[in-house]
Amino acid sequence: MTEEFSDDSPHDDDAPVQEPRLWKGNGWTARVIKNEDDEGWAVAMIKDGEPEPALVGPWTMGRDKKNPKPLDTNAFNTLVKTAAEVLRRHEQQLHAMLHKSTVVSHEGAEIKVTLDIVPDDEHPYALLAAIDEDGERIAQVRIPANFKLTPASATAWVENDFRNPS
Repeated sequence: MTEEFSDDSPHDDDAPVQEPRLWKGNGWTARVIKNEDDEGWAVAMIKDGEPEPALVGPWTMGRDKKNPKPLDTNAFNTLVKTAAEVLRRHEQQLHAMLHKSTVVSHEGAEIKVTLDIVPDDEHPYALLAAIDEDGERIAQVRIPANFKLTPASATAWVENDFRNPS
């Protein structure tokens, strides 16, 4: 699928478009494209303002078995819902990768230890923090982004009086 996703046609960006192979509305563009890998068609869902599609999937052939089935309201709404769910899951996965936490016991108290990775292109780093039972931050250090937060590493950090573990 090697089709350009830009659309340089002069029209109102907010106006809905409802063509057989191109629909725009609700912050999304659905574009039916030729699948270069085989004889079929695909549909690309692009969120407004994004350079790449959030979702590309197979598209149904029309009755003539050569051309794609035209987009319609129900198909577009389903595609918008599916593409939005893909983006939501991607954001959840990214959040889970960048924000981790564990709880350790120390001197009779529960301490929540968090790791927040800052994915800077040139100098990524992470913030390791300790939070007491009242929700107050009691320590924070800047550490390498590749630090592995485990219950054992959190316990070692707490027991070492919150000194930088690196």
